[in-house]
Amino acid sequence: MKDRGRQHFDASELGIALSHYELGVIESITPFEGGSRKSPKVGIVCAQGKFVLKRRDTERGSLPRIRFAHAVQAHLSAAGFPLPALIQPVDSSDTMLMIRDQVYELFEFVAGHSYRGTEASTSDAGTVLGRFHRLVGDFTYDVKMPAGDFHDALAVRTGLNAIPSQLSGHKSVTGREGELLGVAQALFDAYDRAADEVDSIGLSGLGEGVVHSDWHPGNMMFRRERVVAVIDYDSVRHAKLALDVANGLLQFSMSLDPRPENWPDALDEQRLLWFLAGYESERPLTEAEKRCLLPLMIEALIAECVVPIAATGFFGRLQGFGFMKIVRRRVGWLEENAERMTEQILACTGSSGTNPG
Repeated sequence: MKDRGRQHFDASELGIALSHYELGVIESITPFEGGSRKSPKVGIVCAQGKFVLKRRDTERGSLPRIRFAHAVQAHLSAAGFPLPALIQPVDSSDTMLMIRDQVYELFEFVAGHSYRGTEASTSDAGTVLGRFHRLVGDFTYDVKMPAGDFHDALAVRTGLNAIPSQLSGHKSVTGREGELLGVAQALFDAYDRAADEVDSIGLSGLGEGVVHSDWHPGNMMFRRERVVAVIDYDSVRHAKLALDVANGLLQFSMSLDPRPENWPDALDEQRLLWFLAGYESERPLTEAEKRCLLPLMIEALIAECVVPIAATGFFGRLQGFGFMKIVRRRVGWLEENAERMTEQILACTGSSGTNPG
C-alpha cells in the first residue's frame, strides 16, 4: 500500500542541499521510507563515507526547537553517548542547513541491525535511556526549553472528540458509527482514569529534565545486541523523566510482528522487566515513579494513536478505526493486569536484566 502523504526530495533540491557539504563524488542516493512522513530522508554513499540527509518537518518544531535539539546532541556527543554525528555545512558555523524556509540536517550513517527482542538488546535499550537521563542531568540552555507531554493533555482529549467526525466518511465505519463512538468514549474514559491515577500518585513532585520523547526500537541501531546509535531527536524537550521511561517500557514490550492484526492484547512482560532493570542500572527509580509507570503507559498508548488518527484518519498506513479497536483491547489488558504488573515493577532492580519474580 502506498504510504499516504509521505514527502520526498526532488533532484534539484538534493543537488542544492548537498552542494553545501564536502562529500566528494557521490556514488548513490537511496530514499529511506521510515520515520515521519513529513520529514524525508535519503542515504548517501560518497567519497567521504556514508551519510543520511534529512529535511526537518518544520510543523513539528520551530528553529528554536531545532537549535535546542542540536544543543542536546552536542552535549551527549561530548559525553560519549552513542549517536550519529551531525555534519556541519562548509559555509556555516551552524549544524543545520537553512535554504529559504527549509531546514536540513546531515548525519553520519551508523551501521547496525534492528531490534530483535533479545534480553541483551532490550536491557541495553533501557540502560542507554538511563544513561541519556543521567548525562543530560547537567545540561543547561540559555533560553526556555521546549515542554509538553502526553500526560493529561488537552490535545489527546480534543483528538478523541474529533475522531468520530474525522472517520465518519470512511468505508470501515459505514454502518458502525455507534461502535466507533463507543471505542472513542472507552479510550477517553481510560485516558481520564490513567491521568487521575498518575496525579494521585504525585507526578508533579517527580524528577524532571531533558527527555528524548520517542524512545522506541525504530530509533536505535544495534550491533551484537548492543545499542550503537540512538537517532531522531526531533521531539526532545523538558518533562518528567518517568514519562520517557513509561513510553520506553511500552514500546519495547509490544509485539514484534509487523502485522497489527496479529498483535496479542498482552504486552511482553519479560521484555518490560528486562528494559526496566537495564534502566535502573543507570538511574534507579523512586517508588512513586514506579507506581506511575503503568497508568503512564496507558496514557502513552492512547496518545500515540489518537493524534495522527484525529488529523488524518489513519495511523501510518492503517485504517484509524481498526487500529483504535486494537488499542482499546490493549488498554483493557493493561487495566486488568495493572496491579499485578506494578508489583513486579516495584520488585524489579537494576542488578540484572531478569525477572526478579
